[in-house]
Amino acid sequence: MSDPIVILTEEPLGPDDRVNISKLLDGGDAPLVVLVPSNTERHLLVDFLENLSLLDIAKAFRDLTAQSPDPAVERAEASETLAASLAALAGLGGGVTGEIVDGGAVAGLVSKVRSLDAAQAVVVTRPHAIADTFHTDWANKAQDQLGLPVLHLYAGSGFIGDS
Repeated sequence: MSDPIVILTEEPLGPDDRVNISKLLDGGDAPLVVLVPSNTERHLLVDFLENLSLLDIAKAFRDLTAQSPDPAVERAEASETLAASLAALAGLGGGVTGEIVDGGAVAGLVSKVRSLDAAQAVVVTRPHAIADTFHTDWANKAQDQLGLPVLHLYAGSGFIGDS
């Protein structure tokens, strides 16, 4: 059996993501481990600027005035994301498992990669204009801590982020 591939995602994985991951497996039997953070740790100012850069002015101001998310709601959403992602990847590689990560998303990915001695890590996110531009996205942070390449895919597309 091949070394496991650890996948950190903030979005429910779907059919396009399955295609991307299956290409990464290249017919191999590597087990897949999907991690979904219970809290995406977004920053108010960064989110505001990102929404403005995407010309979504209403969302920018709505998020700016929104209350802090309820941890129980965040955990329930993470559970739904994990279930959808596991279903989307079912039957690939040497099996698919997953878990919800409490605490920092990048810390959870780094910890899991090290504990499994995984040779590959993948981060699947929607595009984040500010974080991607300034290389402060999850993939870059994980790559800095792990010292191995981290593939950054954009959810639901064939696009690769710059990490």
